[in-house]
Amino acid sequence: MALVTMSYNFRPFIQAVGSGPHTGKNLSREDAAQAMGMMLSSDATPAQIGAFLIAHRIQRPRGEELAGFLDACDRQAQKLPAIEELVTVLGCPYDGRSRTAPVTVITALGLAVDGVPCLTHGSGRMPTKYGMPLIDIWQGLGVDWTKLDRDRLSQSLRQHQLSFYYQPNFFPAAEQLVAYRDQLGKRPPIATMELMWTPYDGKVHLVCGFVHPPTEGLFQTALNLRQQTCFTTVKGLEGSCDLPRSRPAIIGQYGQAQGDNHNPEWERLHLHPIEYDLGGSDVSLESEPGYIEMLQQTIRGDNTPLTPAAIWNLGFYLWRCGVSGSLQQGLTTAEQNLSQGRLMAKVQELRHYVC
Repeated sequence: MALVTMSYNFRPFIQAVGSGPHTGKNLSREDAAQAMGMMLSSDATPAQIGAFLIAHRIQRPRGEELAGFLDACDRQAQKLPAIEELVTVLGCPYDGRSRTAPVTVITALGLAVDGVPCLTHGSGRMPTKYGMPLIDIWQGLGVDWTKLDRDRLSQSLRQHQLSFYYQPNFFPAAEQLVAYRDQLGKRPPIATMELMWTPYDGKVHLVCGFVHPPTEGLFQTALNLRQQTCFTTVKGLEGSCDLPRSRPAIIGQYGQAQGDNHNPEWERLHLHPIEYDLGGSDVSLESEPGYIEMLQQTIRGDNTPLTPAAIWNLGFYLWRCGVSGSLQQGLTTAEQNLSQGRLMAKVQELRHYVC
């Protein structure tokens, strides 16, 4: 009887988002949080969860609803304990990369080298894309974050300025929703929510990657509702926070990523890599073992096809995070740190820490 009662409690949410363009209704932030909470706790039945996710995808979520989803995750997830500094969180699609070679890990390493605490997060292989996830890239470098508990991961942020949050270890309620992605064959709205997800209890500079321009508006609405005072949006490669080299980088900035971040303002940037002699084709992800080998070579300071993308991305983020006074200075610092092997030294430091 209890399960029947709970399923009846969830039914109005399906009726609201699944009634079509004429009679359908959007959820309030509070109702969206309740709906997500019931899905995470399995108070909704599997049939209801599947129906809600596909109906909500067809209707398209609003920023208010995504804010509610994030509220529910805040209540149920085991987040990393806070440290004193502002942490840059790089939000990338959990279902990974399949077409272009990622440089996200290089960006994270480079920020850490210059004293900017950086957190990446994700899961294992995930539908519908089943692309290469960040955890596999870290493990390819010999850094297995899955072995550490939350306190050790938070300590890594404090001592080494870098850490990784592995969802299966600390948020199993969200992990049990992964099966629905495979069964539905489509990304549900929670895939958009993940790009804004911050599995950390302190102050953050949040970086969100996206593909479709309307998604950026959802980010702005949801994050403003959640009083996120510092964030960056990037029309990145495959929805990641990796800046492309084959086209101008379209970036939105809100707030300051260092120092006083009160009274934030929205700023639009169009950065042309060709103006910095860094334009060119984006490196294809032809094979994962080949990519890991190229990644290791790049981090060691060798000149590889991935090196220009590494410099372009790291240079921008050093500028955005206040380490460098200009984009050109950031690019110069990025090139020097790569060529001098400082990123590889950070990898070796992390390998020792996680052992």
